[in-house]
Amino acid sequence: MLYQTKNQHGGDVYGGGITLDFSANTNPLGTPPGVLEAVCRALPRLHRYPDPYCRRLVQAIAGHEQVPASYILCGNGAADLIYTYCAALRPRTAVELAPTFVEYGAGLAQVGCRVERYFLHQAQNFDLDERFLSFLEEKKPEVVFLCNPNNPTGRLIPLPLLEQILQNCAAQGARLFLDECFLDLTEDGVSAKSLLAAHPELLILKAFTKSYGMAGIRLGYCLCADNALLRRMAAASPPWNVSSPAQSAGVAALAERDFLQRTLSLVHTERRWLTDNLTALGFWVCPSHANYLLFRGPLGLREGLLQQGIAIRGCGNYNGLGDGWYRIAVRPHGENEALITAIRQFCKEKSLWQ
Repeated sequence: MLYQTKNQHGGDVYGGGITLDFSANTNPLGTPPGVLEAVCRALPRLHRYPDPYCRRLVQAIAGHEQVPASYILCGNGAADLIYTYCAALRPRTAVELAPTFVEYGAGLAQVGCRVERYFLHQAQNFDLDERFLSFLEEKKPEVVFLCNPNNPTGRLIPLPLLEQILQNCAAQGARLFLDECFLDLTEDGVSAKSLLAAHPELLILKAFTKSYGMAGIRLGYCLCADNALLRRMAAASPPWNVSSPAQSAGVAALAERDFLQRTLSLVHTERRWLTDNLTALGFWVCPSHANYLLFRGPLGLREGLLQQGIAIRGCGNYNGLGDGWYRIAVRPHGENEALITAIRQFCKEKSLWQ
């Protein structure tokens, strides 16, 4: 748990007064009923230790991802695997994007790694392009961290560019950590898992948190052809770090074949609606492929919405952003309407427009 430390993330609705949460990018349809039922069925077995090898879960993931079971390591959520990866490798130099998910830098800081940041720009919709290759050749990092789609921008990295980055890493003896935790909630995203066998320097991070609305149960996994690295990561993890309810929930989630399709349909429609309405308010909105939107709005918007019981993610702690940048999750239409109404009210009260 956090102890006398500021929470850097969204999703903290426990302090009271929050009725609508747009600060955490979980599935707008919630948790599949089959997953809730699987958790309930696991409860009578709580007196037993969980399977330390996650046998059923690993086999289910292998079938779902169409990769060998030996490529899979499960963890207590994606963040657990980020920190375990850093602890196992203990790199001296790394490269990450700015802005991007803050836990990469936090995990690297714990092992004393120097982080070089490649800054993305609003004028290019925060897209990564081939100039990144020259940056890698100049910095020569031991590890590269990428997020696809990137958080908080929602922008995808084209697979051909990822292949070029991998070739660059292979030539320089570097590793690539690729976070695909939001990829299943995009319509056009293509996983890099087809590159795993040819590139043992590649590790792909996945999680049930976002796709299946399972943030509270903590379950993630990574895919990598480098068995020695996965053994080192496992050695850096405590035993029984994946609970029995989490393992059962993961197996059940992968059987929910129609759930993601229904989610994608909702996200596609509501993301467009939110984008149109935020743009009409005069805000700049990053064109997103994911289930969240990054936008630039008036100062104090987050605090103003909190007074109305609505939580959004302030992005002032992202490298490359600052005050006035916000991220919102795509939610069901009624919630999205309530958010836009609240933002209009804030703007009116602040006399930002008549």
